[in-house]
Amino acid sequence: MHILEYLLFILFRSALLLLPFGAVQRFGRAVGRCGFRVLTRRRRIAVDNLRHAFPGKPSEELDAIALGAFENFGIAISEFLCFSRLHPADIRRLMNYDSNTAAFQRIAGTKGLLFMTGHYGNWELTGAGSSCLAGVPYLVIVRTQSNTLVDGVIAALRSRFGSSTIPMEKSIRETMSTLGRGGVVALAGDQSAPMESDFVPFFGREVATFRGPAAFALRAGVPIMMGFTVRRPDYTYDFFLEEIDRSGLGGPTDENIRELTRRHVALLEKYILLHPDHWLWMHRRWKHVAPPGPGTSALHAATG
Repeated sequence: MHILEYLLFILFRSALLLLPFGAVQRFGRAVGRCGFRVLTRRRRIAVDNLRHAFPGKPSEELDAIALGAFENFGIAISEFLCFSRLHPADIRRLMNYDSNTAAFQRIAGTKGLLFMTGHYGNWELTGAGSSCLAGVPYLVIVRTQSNTLVDGVIAALRSRFGSSTIPMEKSIRETMSTLGRGGVVALAGDQSAPMESDFVPFFGREVATFRGPAAFALRAGVPIMMGFTVRRPDYTYDFFLEEIDRSGLGGPTDENIRELTRRHVALLEKYILLHPDHWLWMHRRWKHVAPPGPGTSALHAATG
């Protein structure tokens, strides 16, 4: 089965590589539109998540945002599969970063930095492109794919501009070592976390969230910067980079880790509110939420 999946994956990627990059982007949007119609379960998850996040919006608007999220996913994945044909000059044309010059200089001169993003815009371009533009390789924490053949291709694409990847389950020691040496560790921290994680507000619900990013930053004494790509109508991107406020926080206590987690989740929410169709609403992000009401400590699994 894995061999068949791999062959289909390679066939799809090979077909994309025959197209001009602009056609790849337009084709990706069409694939996303098709996915919205065909993947009914994922569409229901997306609309349900949106209904909880935006209870005042009419169903037609929620459907439009969900469709946009599927289109965004199709574009982002199609672009990513063609990373092998991109060069630094292409990245500079694709990503508008003029307003972030000082931030890129900060990355280039870093003495340890945690770079975060979410599944927003083209998150793969956010990581690889910022690394390329700053001239600094990242250690990228990833979730490995169950198909090891496909995973090998994805890892190579993520390393296109000099970065390296490490599986999440093996990342703790290497992350602390990289930060201690003054390097940059990158990750997307917005996926569903186990019930044993910290619960922080995200679109009106207390949701289980990985505490690792905040814990790494506080233990190593390094800043967290978050990057986001916002797609323009011409399929180029505006790139935004912001540092998470760490004022009032000291060492890696449970309270400080939870507060820093709350702050980086709040920044992600801010960007999602600006462009809600850029985020991956079809993911079950609210799988584990805290029940509403004061004085309750029990947790339960939700369907979002």
